[in-house]
Amino acid sequence: MTTPDADARRKIVNRLRRARGQLDAVVAAIEDDAPCRDVVTQLAAVSSALDRAGFAIVSSAMKDCLGDPDGSADGLTTEELEKLFLMLA
Repeated sequence: MTTPDADARRKIVNRLRRARGQLDAVVAAIEDDAPCRDVVTQLAAVSSALDRAGFAIVSSAMKDCLGDPDGSADGLTTEELEKLFLMLA
């Protein structure tokens, strides 16, 4: 059985791999002179996948932070986590 951290990490890596595949599709579409609509639609999917991965990473850090009596995850303060979150917004 996987731990919650390992499961979260697996999901994040899967999202990033999916985004990489979508980005490869954007590059291929541009090289093949695909219609603008197709390129922009695929690019929006890449952006969304990256955003979701970023939110998952920050969310995981926040959960660690809340469970840590010192109030930090990976050496991050609550304020730093908030800044990271807002960078994605």
